Amino acid sequence: MEVSRSKAPPRPQRPAAPLPLLAYLLALAAPGRGADEPVWRSEQAIGAIAASRADGVFVASGSCLDQLDYSLEHRLSRLYRDQAGNCTEPVSLAPPARPRPGSSFSKLLLPYREGADGLGGLLLTGWTFDRGACEVRPLGNLSLSSLRNGTEVVSCHPQGSTAGVVYRSLETNRWYLAVAATYVLPEPETASRCNPAASDRDTAITIKNIEERSLATEELGRLNLRGGAGSLHFVDAFLWNGSVYFPYYRYNYTSGVATDLPSMARIAQSNEVQFQGQAALVCGHGRHLLLSSSLVEALDVWAGVFSAATEEGQEKRSPATTALCLFRMSEIQARAKRCNWDFEPTQANCVILGENLTSNCPEVIYEIKEETPVFHKLVPHPEKNIYIYLTAGKEVRRIRVANCSKHKSCLACLAAADPHCGWCHSLQRCTFKDDCVHSENSENWLDIVSGAKECPQIHISQRSKDQTTVTLVGSIFPRQSECVVKNVDSGRELCKGKSPPNKTCTCSIPARAPYKDVLVVNVTFSFGSWHLSKRFNFTNCSSLRGCPVCIGTGCAWCKSERKCIHPFTAACRSSDYNRNQEPCPVAFEKPASSQTAGEGGLKAEKSNRTNRGLQVFYIESIEPQKISTLGKRNVMVTGANFTQASNIVMILKGTSTCDKDVIQVSHVLNDTHMKFSLPSSRKEMKDVCIQFDGGSCTSVGPLSYIALPQCSLIYPATTWISGGQNITIMGRNFDVIDNLIISHELKGNINVSEYCMATNCSFLAPSLKSSKVRTNVTVKLRVQETYLDCGSLQYLEDPKFTGYRVDPEVDTELEVKILKENDNFNISQKDIEITLFHGENKQLNCNFENITRNQDLTTILCKIKGIRTANSIASSSQKVRVKLGNLELYVKQESVVSTLYYLIGLPILLVIVIFVAVGVTRHKSKELSRKQSQQLELLESELRKEIRDGFAELQMDKLDVVDSFGTVPFLDYKHFALRTFFPESGGFTHIFTEDMHNRDASDKNESLIALDALICNKSFLVTVIHTLEKQKNFSVKDRCLFASFLTIALQTKLVYLTSILEVLTRDLMEQSSNMQPKLMLRRTESVVEKLLTNWMSVCLSGFLRETVGEPFYLLVTTLNQKINKGPVDVITCKALYTLNEDWLLWQVPEFSTVALNVVFENSPENDSADVCRSISVNVLDCDTIGQAKEKIFQAFLSKNGSPYGLQLNEICLELQVGTRQKELLDIDSSSVILEDGITKLNTIGHYEISNGSTIKVFKKIANFTSDVEYSDDHCHLILPDSEAFQDVQGKRHRGKHKFKVKEMYLTKLLSTKVAIHSVLEKLFRSIWSLPNSRAPFAIKYFFDFLDAQAENKKITDPDVVHIWKTNSLPLRFWVNILKNPQFVFDIKKTPHIDGCLSVIAQAFMDAFSLTEQQLGKEAPTNKLLYAKDIPTYKEEVKSYYKAIRDLPPLSSSEMEEFLTQESKKHENEFNEEVALTEIYKYIVKYFDEILNKLERDRGLEEAQKQLLHVKVLFDEKKKCKWM
Repeated sequence: MEVSRSKAPPRPQRPAAPLPLLAYLLALAAPGRGADEPVWRSEQAIGAIAASRADGVFVASGSCLDQLDYSLEHRLSRLYRDQAGNCTEPVSLAPPARPRPGSSFSKLLLPYREGADGLGGLLLTGWTFDRGACEVRPLGNLSLSSLRNGTEVVSCHPQGSTAGVVYRSLETNRWYLAVAATYVLPEPETASRCNPAASDRDTAITIKNIEERSLATEELGRLNLRGGAGSLHFVDAFLWNGSVYFPYYRYNYTSGVATDLPSMARIAQSNEVQFQGQAALVCGHGRHLLLSSSLVEALDVWAGVFSAATEEGQEKRSPATTALCLFRMSEIQARAKRCNWDFEPTQANCVILGENLTSNCPEVIYEIKEETPVFHKLVPHPEKNIYIYLTAGKEVRRIRVANCSKHKSCLACLAAADPHCGWCHSLQRCTFKDDCVHSENSENWLDIVSGAKECPQIHISQRSKDQTTVTLVGSIFPRQSECVVKNVDSGRELCKGKSPPNKTCTCSIPARAPYKDVLVVNVTFSFGSWHLSKRFNFTNCSSLRGCPVCIGTGCAWCKSERKCIHPFTAACRSSDYNRNQEPCPVAFEKPASSQTAGEGGLKAEKSNRTNRGLQVFYIESIEPQKISTLGKRNVMVTGANFTQASNIVMILKGTSTCDKDVIQVSHVLNDTHMKFSLPSSRKEMKDVCIQFDGGSCTSVGPLSYIALPQCSLIYPATTWISGGQNITIMGRNFDVIDNLIISHELKGNINVSEYCMATNCSFLAPSLKSSKVRTNVTVKLRVQETYLDCGSLQYLEDPKFTGYRVDPEVDTELEVKILKENDNFNISQKDIEITLFHGENKQLNCNFENITRNQDLTTILCKIKGIRTANSIASSSQKVRVKLGNLELYVKQESVVSTLYYLIGLPILLVIVIFVAVGVTRHKSKELSRKQSQQLELLESELRKEIRDGFAELQMDKLDVVDSFGTVPFLDYKHFALRTFFPESGGFTHIFTEDMHNRDASDKNESLIALDALICNKSFLVTVIHTLEKQKNFSVKDRCLFASFLTIALQTKLVYLTSILEVLTRDLMEQSSNMQPKLMLRRTESVVEKLLTNWMSVCLSGFLRETVGEPFYLLVTTLNQKINKGPVDVITCKALYTLNEDWLLWQVPEFSTVALNVVFENSPENDSADVCRSISVNVLDCDTIGQAKEKIFQAFLSKNGSPYGLQLNEICLELQVGTRQKELLDIDSSSVILEDGITKLNTIGHYEISNGSTIKVFKKIANFTSDVEYSDDHCHLILPDSEAFQDVQGKRHRGKHKFKVKEMYLTKLLSTKVAIHSVLEKLFRSIWSLPNSRAPFAIKYFFDFLDAQAENKKITDPDVVHIWKTNSLPLRFWVNILKNPQFVFDIKKTPHIDGCLSVIAQAFMDAFSLTEQQLGKEAPTNKLLYAKDIPTYKEEVKSYYKAIRDLPPLSSSEMEEFLTQESKKHENEFNEEVALTEIYKYIVKYFDEILNKLERDRGLEEAQKQLLHVKVLFDEKKKCKWM
């Protein structure tokens, strides 16, 4: 039968001692001590834990379920049951002080069906959510939920109990869940938690079929509670001998009290509820709480941990209140028949089982340092029986069930009687059986069954007068062995032997006279890889008395002479030797017997005397009754007649071991008081008794060893320097501290008087008056000689009081308000004492009421009640005395000005204020007018200068365009195409760019070949595209990606791709003709529009490279050159010279050109005679050092044509001034930091570099970075507003920034346009020209196609065809190229260049527009810049279109030949399999819609079959990959 069992987590609160752990240890007799083991920590307290056979450990904490590996080091998966991403925990019900069962959302965690009939294992989980829902999930995948779920299975209350077990019935071969739960809690506040069905109010135990697809609410049977039975708290559920057992106890959830004896209910292991009775469980008087339950299947014994409270509230416990009781299951089963008092129907003749069986000594194998209750169930490791999973609080640990390695010898190992441990011969260690090498050989590992007598031991015995024999006794498997006996002093071998077959080696030493001087020998037995040795010392043989001691040391015992002799001498007759090491005979030693009898008489006499003396001793108490685990020196015992005893000892016996601590009295102070010094121990409660003069031990009572104190809060954490404030420390275990210490850095440790209870300590802050005003001290707790940090206490300056006011409320009550400056002190009623002085030094105490804090002052309110003349007291009050701890201050009353003074002074003050205000206003008005006049004059002067400079620059400035700029850095076709196809999806680039030249065509798998063939079916492909475009969630991005994937997949089939493009374009015209034909191809909203862009890119790539590429690169280079001629702000990238107003640097300061003499340092890369290392470079004084580097690097490239190993991000600049050098950096210690903390980047002008200065360029190998990006904390030319508007005299350019007006610099746009005008026109004309009077094939072909379609549709408006051509070629292709030079060249496009190219692209498109532009003075500068040139460009464009139309049409064979050649050029350029796979993803995503469309359209039956075949192939491929 397959069985899985578990119990519910909810349980009553219990002590921190690991009682369930004790149950496990005593039941299995597993001693030892664990080492550090893995630990798993969860966010919330753990509510359930279970271990499966193959899928790891499952831990439910809060509303989360985690699947962990067996080592607890990795989380395999997580299930959020309540809120995704959040592990919530139950909210406790009030009142919190009442003992309650532990709260948990998780009620059941049962793995089952593991390995049954080859089926996968399942996990049944029960939660409080959804009215006690249960779910079944695969063990290997928690995210998958089976349909088998239902509500009202477990308790829906976090405090309610649930216990369940899953089993398979032999009758039906089906799986069933037997579950017992507390469905209803008798508390009004629980109604809001859940509201189960009314039928569940009396239900206690149910059975459900969990084989069906759903867990129905109806049960196969139920067992109801008898009326008046109250609430039952179920602790466990387990299977034994064909029955299901449920241990439980009655629990009053309102009062938190267990009301009756625990019991165990029994039902049949069947497919229906068959009640088989119940039995009450008695484990001593008053133990009504059942804390833990465990079935020891190997012994057929049930173990339970029972507990009781000694006082109300269940706070105090002793070793006697908690016990482990063992019950034979056969007795429970026999006595439970026909017995029932908690369930219907009621029967009589019930029995009560008492505790029986006894346990051996326990031993703690793991101790949790924190005081955290241990989970009530230990989970064994499903594979390795040496581990168990221990749960406490939020942690799960995997610990060993024993600590075998602590036993250092075979005798100690086997004498411990630990069933898990044994002696491993090959390792010579005490180990687990699995840890022993060759443990399958039973002779290699001895366990407790063998007994300590089987441990191998070396014996030396004198068998005869002539020889001494060395043998090995014990359990040793006969094997090849050697034995050697050596004289330790001389190193000489006395004998050496080898074992005969199937026997152990023996060694004989002849008894010779020379050997009598051998005093120490070493005997070694060798068994291959391991050895056993022992040293014998014969030095004192003759002095040994007694046969056993003599033979035990290796000496020989002579029976006739009754003496011990050297084993290598012949001093006795042969028959006189004792030949074995069994106990020597002592029967003939009559004198010894009489002596023994005499000793017995003395002992009896002493005992009687002691018994008579014990009657006078009396023990009253022991203080303290709690000490820390460190022990305590001065433990006081009080009583009577202590001075009459000569020997007093205290005996401590704990619950975690059978060992006793015997402590001698430290000091008998007098007849009634004595002191003991107690040793350290682990956390536990010990019984204490005191023994006087060896008599019986008088019980003192329990003594608790508890954990060290721990602090959680110091309140208040701030006090005044004079001290005396009442400070409270919150935490735990404060009742074991010896004293409290304040540690100060200057005054050292200061002892303070404290009053401590278990959870809080109070003390008065000491005065630190002589220290500095602000200081921090550390609060420490001393326990024995250990000092524990408790936190810090801050001392601040004493409070300052400003005055007080007295207000009589009524004639019998006086209200005093004391005003104090605001501070950070928390003053309570305990800290303050207020006294009012009035009349002739009379005093009245003022009762503190509250403290109110406002923006300016703090008010302390106190009241004086029970007086008769409040008004007279108020008028005669003199001062107030305030005592704050050690601080005593006298506060004077606030001065009250007469109302008459206010009435006289107020009008005078108003007149003065008015006169002053008028005078100040007039002065400021004159000053403002003067400044405005100065500013207007400066602005007018600045405007004149800028306009004149701009005019002169337009007429005189000339840009030296470099005609020879070397090789144009074209990208290869592959990268050009991918950047065009996927302009915003760079992630696709790498998957298409692998080297395809070595690809074997036969490697293409069958599924992709079939899909490739299907795509080549034109009807199918067109149908698929139209179907996809009709789907609402097929976005514009999806359309573009699909078109690009299709282009790559058909890259080598351009003829077919062109035919698809024609069909789709015609279909698009059909859609557009019904609306606005002029809008066709204007936007990328369909697959065909993106497909047309890609097709143009493929077909025009050659024309772009051969004709347009060079002028385009020249334009970009010239534009860069012009921009860099003027100031460029390195932070914002704005420049003085630009085409785009948005990128215009109008906050520019005055600047000048600086000619530098640049010298390049020699390096192996440029060590050539052809390299010019000294060049002249022009920079601007406002350039940053980084900008200067770029200009120097470009000048070096222009001069030498090659970088010669230099990289821009590797070079550094150094200013040569005589023999001194200074490295130039953008930011260094000399950088200017503005008022708001912004750092101004260093420039050429900052370093005061003049014309002709020498700059050395050197290469810095390490610690360089590229593409430095500065944050908002830096600035260059554009200063922050706070700096730009300052008028500071004496600093260069300051004072003029505020007069900058953007419109003053618009002439710079025109200057930039003039500089690049000739290059731009050359580019435009290369685009719309016809080289050799021939148009590119793609353009001629598609334009003729558009003309033909217009004729077919009888479109007579020539503007429509013109717009179609413009939208298909300039808009879809050329604008994309002009705005993105990085698509064509291997260059980096800056944001500024992008802004300028946008202006050029706009002018380009305006040239193709048929609309006449109506521009006014307010039009954007981007439009006005090329307004005069656009009409000329328009005429050229019309001529271009007409010339193409007038060219003879292309034949179909010419176009096919062109497309075929282009296809061959691009073979093996792309990984077409990736493109096909991506296409299939879209097909399978909308598979049903595509299949329905194919079914509806006629003639596509074959395509439909092919599509289904392709899907089958892909599904098989997916399965293979998964397997």
